Amino acid sequence: VKPGERVPLDGKIIKGSSTLDTSALTGESMPREVEAGMEVISGCINQTGILTIQTTKEFGESTVAKILDLVENASDKKGRMENFITRFARYYTPVVVFAALALAVLPPLVTGQAFSIWIYRALTFLVISCPCALVISIPLSFFGGIGGASKIGVLVKGSNYLEALAYTETIVFDKTGTLTKGSFAVTEIQANGMTDEELLELAAYAEDYSNHPISLSIQKAYGKKIDNSRITDVQEIAGHGVQAVIDGMTVLAGNAKLMEREHIPYTASNAIGTVVYVAFDGRYAGCIVIADEIKADAPAAIKTLKAAGIRQTVMLTGDADAVGQDVARRLGLDRAYTELLPADKVDRVEELLAQKSDKGMLAFVGDGINDAPVLARADVGIAMGALGSDAAIEAADVVLMTDEPSKIAAIMQIARKTIRISNENIVFALGVKFLVLILGAVGRANMWAAVFADVGVSVIAILNAIRAMRVKQFETPAQE
Repeated sequence: VKPGERVPLDGKIIKGSSTLDTSALTGESMPREVEAGMEVISGCINQTGILTIQTTKEFGESTVAKILDLVENASDKKGRMENFITRFARYYTPVVVFAALALAVLPPLVTGQAFSIWIYRALTFLVISCPCALVISIPLSFFGGIGGASKIGVLVKGSNYLEALAYTETIVFDKTGTLTKGSFAVTEIQANGMTDEELLELAAYAEDYSNHPISLSIQKAYGKKIDNSRITDVQEIAGHGVQAVIDGMTVLAGNAKLMEREHIPYTASNAIGTVVYVAFDGRYAGCIVIADEIKADAPAAIKTLKAAGIRQTVMLTGDADAVGQDVARRLGLDRAYTELLPADKVDRVEELLAQKSDKGMLAFVGDGINDAPVLARADVGIAMGALGSDAAIEAADVVLMTDEPSKIAAIMQIARKTIRISNENIVFALGVKFLVLILGAVGRANMWAAVFADVGVSVIAILNAIRAMRVKQFETPAQE
C-alpha cells in the first residue's frame, strides 16, 4: 500500500512504517503511527511510508463490509411517517360519495319532492367536497420547503424528512469534519528561555523534510520560506520525532518519548491536543500544541439550536476522551461520548432514541463512512456533503452541501414553517368546505359557491403554500 492509497482489506503489517488517517472509520482526528507487527483495518488512508500488509480477513468479514451491513440493518428499523392526505382520503372520499348519493335519493323518497332538486344539490355537494385544495396544496407546501432549503445549500431527500425535522428535539453530532475542520493547526506555543517566534522557527526548520500532517501544520504556522542551507543531517526517529542540525545546533522535535530517550529534562504539557517538544543542544526549548480546529460557525450553530428549542445536543466521537470533552465544553454541548467505534455509536443512538418523547425526533449529523450506520438509524440523518464520504451522503436523509453546521438551525426553521403552512391549508380548506357543504345540503349554496369552495379555496391554499419557498429570513450566522 503506497502513500495516498487506501488500505483495501483488514490485515497485519509485515514490512514498513507509516502514519494512517483513520478518521473516516474511527473519527480519530490525529493520524495513527503504525509499524511492522501492528494490525490495520480496511478503509484507512496510508499517508507517509510504503506498507506491506498480509490480509487476515476476506472482504465479507472486513471492517468496511461490517459497516455496510450495519447500514442495511439500521435502514430496516427506520420507520416512515404516513402521509396525512393518504390517511384522510381513505375515509373522506367514500364518505362524501355515499353522502351525495344519499342526498340525491333519500329526501325525495321521504318528502315527495322532485328528484331533480336533490340531484342538483347532490352534485353541488360533490363539487364542494372535492379535496383539490388538500391534495394539491399540502404536497406543494413540502415541495416549497424542499426548494427553499436547496436555496441555502441543503438537500432534503423527501417531505417526510422535512416533517421529521420540524419535530426534532435531540441532535447528535459527530466531531471530526462536522463540528471541527478535521485539519490541524498550532493552537499554543510554550517557549522556555526564548521567544515564541524563535521556538516556532526551530521546530519549522527541524520538521521541514517531513510530510507528516503535524509537521505541515508547524510549517504553515511559521509561514516563512525555509532556508535549506541552514539544515543538515536530518534524521527521522520512528515513533518519536525528528532530529536535525540547524546552524550547527542539534535540534530535536517530537513527543515526550523523544525527550526521555535523549535524557533531556522537560516540562510535561497538560494542553489538549498533540504536543511537540523541542530541544536544542541537549536543552529543553519549549513545546508546541497542535489540535483540530473548531469550525467558525459551530458555536453559533449550537447556540441557535438551543434557542430554537432543541432539548439536547450530544457529541459522539472516536477521538480521545480529553480531546472530545474539551470540544464539547468549548461548544456548550450537553453531553459527549468519546473513544467510540462505529457499532458503539449505533448503541449510543439507540439509548438516546429510547429517551425521547413519543412525538419527538432524533437527528444525527456526521460526515465519515463510520457515521453511515448512525445516519441510517436516526430518525433524520444529516450528512456534511461537500467534504463528506459517499457512504454518509448515501445513507443520509438531509445533506448540507456547504459543510456549515449553522445550516441545521436554518433547515429546522424552514421545516417548522412548512408544517405551519400545511396546517393552515388543512384548517382553511376543511373549514370552508364544511361550511359550504352544510349550506349546499340545505339548498343555500348554488353551483357558484361550490366552484369557489373547490377551485377558489385551492388557489388560495396554493398561494399560501408558495410562501414555504421564501427563506430570506433564514440566513445563517456565518452569512450574516
